[in-house]
Amino acid sequence: MAEVIIVPDAPTAGSIVADELVRLIRRRPDAVLGLATGSSPLPVYDALRERIEGVDVSRVRGFALDEYVGLDAAHPESYRSVITREVVEPLGLDPRLIRTPDGSLDGIATAGEEYEAAIAEAGGIDAQILGIGTDGHIGFNEPGSSFASRTRVKTLTRQTREDNARFFESIDDVPMHCITQGLGTILRARSLVLLAFGEGKADAVAGAIEGPVSASLPGSAIQLHEHVTVVVDEAAASRLRNADYYRYAWENKPDWQRIWDAT
Repeated sequence: MAEVIIVPDAPTAGSIVADELVRLIRRRPDAVLGLATGSSPLPVYDALRERIEGVDVSRVRGFALDEYVGLDAAHPESYRSVITREVVEPLGLDPRLIRTPDGSLDGIATAGEEYEAAIAEAGGIDAQILGIGTDGHIGFNEPGSSFASRTRVKTLTRQTREDNARFFESIDDVPMHCITQGLGTILRARSLVLLAFGEGKADAVAGAIEGPVSASLPGSAIQLHEHVTVVVDEAAASRLRNADYYRYAWENKPDWQRIWDAT
């Protein structure tokens, strides 16, 4: 069972996860982080900015979950640009150690294999940050994605493109294709932490944590991982059947027990 932490708001969630990331980096200065984009992880990155002063992050490595295909890496909404803007620069990470999948059309046929090889060469991901889409996708693994899938090109659903259109001038500007870490890739990370906020994510959260494990809801793959933490606000937790137990377990968590142990 995933550890589920229900918090009053997104900043509280960000603080909890950021504290654990700082502990991880202090313990393992060359930690490998799995970096998600979108609105859900932003509270974590904001909280990290307040906590990272005095912490040596010069050796921290990172791998983004996904990238649009065919979008110039210099475009402000490419995930290379977003990660640089929201994570690398504010936290003072070495940009040479932070990678995103190569979404350029030249070489796209082998980009997935190359990304998998780079993750393996880094020793795997210690802590993978995740959000979840309203249709249950994680990364850009849309409904129907194989639980064994590796980094590859996917076609985005209409719903995902509509959800992401707020970052572009119109939905017509949202790319049709992406390259994303697969569910199998995500499940190989040593620890997972999934964040979700707002009532619009409630059905997806409930399905991922308490529903059947099904490719129709890719987020349910987290049930197959041995060390996963879900941090949600009250609205996103509103359809969880076992919410009272999750609150009870968190309130009585031993002080010595960390959220995750990526050693």
